[in-house]
Amino acid sequence: MSTFSIFMVLIVIVALLLVLVIMVQNPKGGGLSSSFGGGGGQIVGGVKKTGDFLDKSTWTLATILIALILLSNLSLRNSSASQESKLLDSRPERQETTVPQQNNAIPPAATDADSSGTTE
Repeated sequence: MSTFSIFMVLIVIVALLLVLVIMVQNPKGGGLSSSFGGGGGQIVGGVKKTGDFLDKSTWTLATILIALILLSNLSLRNSSASQESKLLDSRPERQETTVPQQNNAIPPAATDADSSGTTE
């Protein structure tokens, strides 16, 4: 498995996690944050802490996603450059090949008199 393939798998996983974290949030504060808090006076595990956790996890996953995309681009450039240099270094010697001659003679056409089957 190439380095680029590993980066692609990681990018897909991080993107799915990012979508999940964003979908859990509600911009008005009524998403998962409010269901964990329950009451307004609860501090430990409350709405404020859950909102902060989701906000920090969104930014962290977005940063990781951008870093993985940039690293995959660098790994793609490095692998294509090494393949290109291998192709330039290994020039095959020209081999002369002979093409077999084709018989371009056209067979004589059958006439209607030959194919009628009448004999005299």
